[in-house]
Amino acid sequence: MMNEIRLLFGKAVIRDRQEFLSALRALQTRHGCVIQALDADKVVSEMHLIFATRKALLAIASGRNVAKDPGVEILRYASGERQIERALAMGISDSTERIALVMASLGGGCSWPKASELSALVEPDGIGCSFKSAAVTEIFNISPEEIEAVGKARIPDLVLERVALVETYR
Repeated sequence: MMNEIRLLFGKAVIRDRQEFLSALRALQTRHGCVIQALDADKVVSEMHLIFATRKALLAIASGRNVAKDPGVEILRYASGERQIERALAMGISDSTERIALVMASLGGGCSWPKASELSALVEPDGIGCSFKSAAVTEIFNISPEEIEAVGKARIPDLVLERVALVETYR
């Protein structure tokens, strides 16, 4: 089963979080895709999202998922957390400035949203993936000692390691 994954980074067009999430769910329902919004400041690379999404979809396909909702399962892996409650911190909040949108086809039956539909939700800003170190070290519990040992440039590697280890936290 091949799952296609698409990413979009930018600013939310709809500023009200509940309205935004409601519009996102409607788009997801219309197209039969999994669509999940994350706080872009906490996403270290496109690889981070693709790796987490693949792991989440694999968990769902093999019945090892913890969350019933595929989007929440993606959030769980992207956050490197076993607990759904803690994984939600990776999602969008009222203070979210930039959004990382993950779109995935679950096996098949997904018709991708048109650019016009997506631009009604997220205005691409051309920046792509750019994270904030303070936000990332906080959400992934990266200690000053870890950074001292590997260097700031390796923060993305520490995040990918946490994503890889999610299923060992059973």
